[in-house]
Amino acid sequence: MSVKPVRLFGDPALTTPAAPVVDFDKELRKLVKDLIDTMLDAPGSGLAAPQIGVSLRVFSYWIDDEVGYLINPDLDLSDEMQEGEEGCLSIPGLAFNTPRAMRVVAQGMDLHGEPVQIEGSELLARCVQHETDHLDGVLFIDRLDAETRKEAMKAIREADWFGQQPADVRLSPHRATSRWL
Repeated sequence: MSVKPVRLFGDPALTTPAAPVVDFDKELRKLVKDLIDTMLDAPGSGLAAPQIGVSLRVFSYWIDDEVGYLINPDLDLSDEMQEGEEGCLSIPGLAFNTPRAMRVVAQGMDLHGEPVQIEGSELLARCVQHETDHLDGVLFIDRLDAETRKEAMKAIREADWFGQQPADVRLSPHRATSRWL
């Protein structure tokens, strides 16, 4: 099992857009395993690579007993919206009603660089949008209306984990996309 520490709100890795995956190699397979192991251990419904300090466009998900991952996602969202409670492993213990598209079609790649597609609604759609936001440097609280975001920021500042030192910075193992986080 390869459980990694999850970065918390305030860590710059969470607000920095991630680089596309270009090397489909052993290191990528290890990253996907780390994401899945860490997500299941938390437990969480999803986990994006920046949340464990790797600035690559990869996320894992665990919805309705289905565990999966997507690399380099590109989303097509429905016009129909949903509102529901949403939380984040990087903002532990807090959840707020967050607007999201009701349905999503996500195009991406598997571990071998082959195209794959994930289609889902409700919770799966919410998860895919949430994790893809992480890859774009966006947190779910950024999607809240002004009043709710103000409430969320107050709750974050009062949380016992707020202000803890971020995990050690590490270099991505992928030579073409390596950068300090």
